Amino acid sequence: MAEVLGVGLSHYPLLGGLDEDMASILRYTLEDPDIPAAEKDPAGWPEEMRVEWGVDGGVAAAAAHRVRLVEGFARLRREIDEFAPDALVVWGDDQYENFQEDLIPAFTVQIYGDREIYPWRHAKESSALLGRPNAWGEDADTRVVVRGAPEVGRLLTEGLLERDVDVAYAYRPLHHESLPHAFLNTILYLDYARTGFPYPVVPFPINCYGRRVVSYKGFVSRFGDRQRLDPPSPSPSRAMQVGAAVADVLVASSYRVVLVASSSWSHAFLCDKTWRLRPDGEADRRFYEALQADDFDFWRATTVRDLEDSGQQEMLNWFVLLGAMERLGRSLSWSSYVATDVFNSDKVFALYR
Repeated sequence: MAEVLGVGLSHYPLLGGLDEDMASILRYTLEDPDIPAAEKDPAGWPEEMRVEWGVDGGVAAAAAHRVRLVEGFARLRREIDEFAPDALVVWGDDQYENFQEDLIPAFTVQIYGDREIYPWRHAKESSALLGRPNAWGEDADTRVVVRGAPEVGRLLTEGLLERDVDVAYAYRPLHHESLPHAFLNTILYLDYARTGFPYPVVPFPINCYGRRVVSYKGFVSRFGDRQRLDPPSPSPSRAMQVGAAVADVLVASSYRVVLVASSSWSHAFLCDKTWRLRPDGEADRRFYEALQADDFDFWRATTVRDLEDSGQQEMLNWFVLLGAMERLGRSLSWSSYVATDVFNSDKVFALYR
């Protein structure tokens, strides 16, 4: 029988950059002519946001934000090392990287072998680090070998199809010559100390961006830029059903697998009700309280519209994890909530032993 470890984390792109660039999305938003000047005036911001912004545009606060995130990744890396998995199955969003006009699947298993990746040579706009210096001082020739687990990927795909989950699968990328940043950043951050990451990975992208995946290429836009929207993402309840099916497939196998949900929670640039200046911290807190209480029904009752209203589209990755943990009868073992008003998104770390 398989053994499964559950992990939730963030792939926040700007952690991979410098502290002085960490508030760059907010700075971009403050230049938006379609947002009222009064909303952009720090004098009217919540006190926590004014303090975080400070007198230096968030640079000092970015250093503290980084410390908390690096601590969270280090904690999870120790747990993964102790567990010694055969593979990681990582749920992440695809922000117009492989999911483009020619194909937008709801759920996909990427059955890849080992791949040589050049993180900074192949960066995309959606990674928010295109052309910017990175935290490690690495150059365009920096190479990372990402090990694949094609046998686990095949087993998972076959098992899901047998359980009436119409999952797509791919043996090679369709557009992105690297890995979409949700998956690559997960590996880079779990190896923040650059000691190496030896574990094979099965990327499992989800169409989290739904109505904005093609229309806005899954990234930032000006407030007044109104495009014809795409069809929606799969529902949160369906994501939980898929997670439960994944758990069933793996329990019947002999593999030791870490199931990883990779995303931050509410994203400011997706949250219209805050004028895209800050994430919806209130909504994130409600989800976090439900996470701590193992209240799976609260999560299951969420709709796509709820997520869109709070800029929480990427949280679909977490719904799949929660569905798997519920099926396995797991309770939360450890978690950490890293709130912010300035650095685009609240982040959560979670562990299910």
